[in-house]
Amino acid sequence: MPDRPLPAPLGRDKQRNRTRQALLEGARQLLAQGEPVTVSAAAARVGISRATAYRYFSDPQTLAIEAGLDLRVTPYAAVVEGSATLHARLAAIADYYLRLALENEDGFRQFIAHAAAPDASGSIARRGGRRVDYFRQALADFGDPLPEAQARRLVAQLSAATGIEALIAFVDVARIPQAQLPAVAAEMVEAILEHHLGRQ
Repeated sequence: MPDRPLPAPLGRDKQRNRTRQALLEGARQLLAQGEPVTVSAAAARVGISRATAYRYFSDPQTLAIEAGLDLRVTPYAAVVEGSATLHARLAAIADYYLRLALENEDGFRQFIAHAAAPDASGSIARRGGRRVDYFRQALADFGDPLPEAQARRLVAQLSAATGIEALIAFVDVARIPQAQLPAVAAEMVEAILEHHLGRQ
């Protein structure tokens, strides 16, 4: 049975991520200058319309929190440095984002609390998904070796297995001690990678 196509072409995802990153940059400029962060002010800094900006961030506090967190993210090249295979590169990204969540747990939990709350219209803002970009870049580095639908499933599964969401599921729900979390998460990531890429 052939793979069913998944929604949201990668090109559109890339454009959305560029717009989101531009808004975060506008917010970072405001933060650096000690000015209040509002959605419209961040949009004006980077030449994005107010209407477009509010499709990404309806709450200025969520924008400010994410902009602050964004400053701590290690560039892709540094995260994957020394990873010679696609398997190793994807595992390194997953491990990095889990450890980033552990090191900045309070900030990420605060961000999640605000990002998951609906705005006045009942809508919930679309998340940025930096780890998604990193996983997709790793696949691109190796010539996109998987069919697109399978690649999307792989990225989705890896994204769910790492970051603050995985930390909350492991620690709050499954009651895994934080000291054991990297090893437990690595087992899950390894199972996902083996399923899609084969045993290393």
